[in-house]
Amino acid sequence: MADLAEKPVILFSTLTCPECGAATCEKMPEDACQYFFDCPSCAVVLKPKPGDCCVFCSYGDVACPPIQQGKGCCG
Repeated sequence: MADLAEKPVILFSTLTCPECGAATCEKMPEDACQYFFDCPSCAVVLKPKPGDCCVFCSYGDVACPPIQQGKGCCG
């Protein structure tokens, strides 16, 4: 059985803006949270939803690297 530590970390996530629906593929920081993201389509500033550690965990299709590695929230 494979250990979680052996699983490769995905570094790209597609963020979907809740305001305009635009999808943008972005590289995630490997060891930090990204708290804000400016939508390139409508300029709304995305912030994490309550209970999420970063914009990738709230609006991305892949959780941030610390969550993927089982380390918990990076903040």
